[in-house]
Amino acid sequence: MQTSQEHAYPAHWEADVVLRDGGTARIRPITPEDAHRLVSFYEQVSDESKYYRFFAPYPRLSDKDVHRFTHHDYVDRVGLAVTVGGDFIATVRYDRINAQGRPASAPADEAEVAFLVQDAHQGRGVASALLEHIAAVARERGIRRFAAEVLPANSKMIKVFRDAGYTQRRSFEDGSVHLTLDLEPTAESLAVQRGREQRAEARSVQRLLAPGSVAVVGAGRLPGGVGRTALRNLLDGGFRGRVHAVNHAFPQEQREIDGVPAVRSVGEIGEPVDLAIVAVPAERVPDVVADCGEHGVQGLVVLSAGYAESGRAGRERQRELVRQARSYGMRIIGPNSFGIISTSDAVRLNASLAPEAPVPGRIGLFTQSGAIGIALLSGLHRRGAGLSSFISSGNRADVSGNDFLQYWHEDPDTDVVLMYLESIGNPRKFTRLARRTAAVKPVVVVKGARHSGSVPPGHAVPFTRIPDATVGALLRQAGVIRVDTVTELVDAGLMLAGQPLPRGPRVAILGNSESLGLLTYDACLTEGLRPLPPRDLTTAATPSDFRAALAEALEDDGCDAVVVTAIPWVGENGVTESGDGEVLATALRDASATAPAKPVAVVHVEMGALADALAAASSTAPPSDPSGRADTDERDGDHGPTGPGAAPLSEVPRPAAGRSGATAPTDAPGGTEAGDDTRRIPAYPAAERAARALAEAVRYAQWRRQAAEPGRVPVHEDIDEAKAAAHIERMLAAADDDRGFTLAAADAHALLAHYGIHVRPTLPAPDPGTAVQAAARLGYPVALKTTAPHLRHRADLGGVRLDLADETQLRQAYRELTETLGKPAELQPVVQAMVPRGVDTVVRAAIDPAVGAVLSFGLAGVASELLGDTAHRLVPATDRDAADLIRTIRAAPLLFGWRGSAPVDTSALEELLLRVSRLVDDHPEVVGISLEPVVVAQHGLTVLDASVRLAPPPPRSDLGPRRLPSY
Repeated sequence: MQTSQEHAYPAHWEADVVLRDGGTARIRPITPEDAHRLVSFYEQVSDESKYYRFFAPYPRLSDKDVHRFTHHDYVDRVGLAVTVGGDFIATVRYDRINAQGRPASAPADEAEVAFLVQDAHQGRGVASALLEHIAAVARERGIRRFAAEVLPANSKMIKVFRDAGYTQRRSFEDGSVHLTLDLEPTAESLAVQRGREQRAEARSVQRLLAPGSVAVVGAGRLPGGVGRTALRNLLDGGFRGRVHAVNHAFPQEQREIDGVPAVRSVGEIGEPVDLAIVAVPAERVPDVVADCGEHGVQGLVVLSAGYAESGRAGRERQRELVRQARSYGMRIIGPNSFGIISTSDAVRLNASLAPEAPVPGRIGLFTQSGAIGIALLSGLHRRGAGLSSFISSGNRADVSGNDFLQYWHEDPDTDVVLMYLESIGNPRKFTRLARRTAAVKPVVVVKGARHSGSVPPGHAVPFTRIPDATVGALLRQAGVIRVDTVTELVDAGLMLAGQPLPRGPRVAILGNSESLGLLTYDACLTEGLRPLPPRDLTTAATPSDFRAALAEALEDDGCDAVVVTAIPWVGENGVTESGDGEVLATALRDASATAPAKPVAVVHVEMGALADALAAASSTAPPSDPSGRADTDERDGDHGPTGPGAAPLSEVPRPAAGRSGATAPTDAPGGTEAGDDTRRIPAYPAAERAARALAEAVRYAQWRRQAAEPGRVPVHEDIDEAKAAAHIERMLAAADDDRGFTLAAADAHALLAHYGIHVRPTLPAPDPGTAVQAAARLGYPVALKTTAPHLRHRADLGGVRLDLADETQLRQAYRELTETLGKPAELQPVVQAMVPRGVDTVVRAAIDPAVGAVLSFGLAGVASELLGDTAHRLVPATDRDAADLIRTIRAAPLLFGWRGSAPVDTSALEELLLRVSRLVDDHPEVVGISLEPVVVAQHGLTVLDASVRLAPPPPRSDLGPRRLPSY
């Protein structure tokens, strides 16, 4: 589809967006084939809206109007439409104009813009989304400003322009408001855009988790099957809204099933349906989606399998499912999903294959795997943890973990977020959202498929070259608690949901076993904690002794957390006794409830009764179902078996009402405040697990304190951004390769110098005589180095000779190099003046299309490379990031005076890191920088070699208009 040979249809402008109310719509360019849609759309617009658009009564469009509004060159004249179900609900167009306001072409950089939104869809944020997209299109076509004439009475449109965050000017001329918007994104416009994105995506999730009515499509007539199971689980969970069973095979005379209305299609229900649970074979899903979309269903939970996880045909079926659902404004959980659960007392939604919903609690759980979801539900329940919501996204073709981060960020019922991820579709966005959420509540992530190098079946994600260790470092920079196993996920979740954050790493250890105390002490040291000497209460200790010792430890200002260790008592006859677990659990809770808010954990060995008592006391089960529905084991459906099921979850007593995580104090991420008599004490069967969970809490608490006072990006007066930009522009203009290229050494050194990064000069030495002349120019002592690619930065291979004090030593070194390693033409030797001795380091920066710019630091040498001892931070780096970066690597002690050596100038090193970060951030065309080695001495540092790679800047999806991913 195209309008001319010059300007083909710009398919990349098409986008699915989430609107303010949580529904979706499609934005796309208007084409000549849209004439009938435009006429139909205009007929449904009120006379008032038409008047606001044309400043006069304009009841209908003429044929000339229709032609003008549907024929564009996609450069100087552009029109976009918002569609739902294939029909227009809004349009926007711009026409390039000159300084006199007449039609023009480039280089004119101003355009007149006008919007029209159907009255029925006003207030949904349609115009705001359109403004973002038409502004991005205009910038792409070289337009820098929009001009708009708006009637003063059209307050809604004036507000759209005013609230967009762009730099703007307003004046009143000839009875209308004249608005001019500069389209260059600003910090305010980006903040506005992301705020709207957060509210819209959170609302779309809320509509899924809190429906007023649910239809189960595929509820079977006979027992056995996914659909009937989903229906029974929904009813047994006590769902507060209306339920409908839908199956095209129901006989005409059948009016109900399991006590709810039974119909053959969604259209027969005769009332609005908010959520549809789809449990039919994949080949029948398109008909179901059409039925739901045509009758106003807002969201789908697709339990059906047979999509991208099944191969190429399934991938195309999955793409079509997303396209079809979004065309109706619906969002999808799945396909191949295990379902969703909300334990809110106002909803009680169990739209899943879990036989019983988890008890209410303060944890939000997201998983991309149904099997892992089952295990996590069972493990959390067994240890007394309740959930606010649970989501199994399956193939996550539409709704993803990013959407739920948007929702949980402000959800007052969620204090801790747990996520099992097998892929991250948009790492840049995930990192941004996780950082914002982690600032108010913990986000704990375990990632599967870390080392397989392949995307899990059914998932489609952008390619990223960054190793998993780097991704982990970047997640930690964003405040995400990254763990390795689902067991650690549960362990950390219990600690964070039930205990206040520790104020530091000092840990008191007490218990009735000296040996278990020592094991706990060692485990704490391993995890980087600072344990105090264990206090042995002896095996004769009673619950009262535990209570007194715990209360004393919590009152001690010298400790930040307490680990209680417990083993079975040994009776007088030598027989081990587990004792009364409930009595000990009560004693520990009593001591914790009345003491200052510090985290407490229990390590027990063969004391299941104690663990059970702590779990029972900490759970938050709902009261018995007041609906009066009888429990039943009947489960049926009309296709296939039920698939993997979860172990039954028994009910346990509910404690006091929950609290809002969004307003929790820093020392109480899970809402456990000082004086709370329901503070939950987690129990661990191994000291290592307790220490690891506690250490994660300590690191997260430290990150929260630092995030409250973020670092800054220093201003360096000697940086010349304009000259660097001109230098880069010249290099790119002269290049033949659009894929990127490495600058010649002189060009790289000149570019770095614009940012105050100076590289030690080197002189070529193709023969001994030239080497002597170079040394004379530079001054002795000098270094002789090979620069051949296979020997570069490999001092261990003998390609470097240092401290050559005179011509004799230089000639001898030259002879040894050429005799040992090869001819001068192969070795490409150079001479460089010696610099003060210090620690050799490496500073790098690189652009990854999925993650963005990454700044890296490590020590030079094969040992660091072999061990992967490199630290990473996202750009732009702050002064705090730079300081953390050099202290994060395992070899960091070498910089600070290890084993009596002199500390080096880490301040100079931090400044260098910040300058490199600034260069990459200011100029996205700089896609790679490597400074190696950087010798850091006691005073100052020297960059001995550098390389810079340029390329056309990769697209920044996070800076563009809002859009849903399209795989």
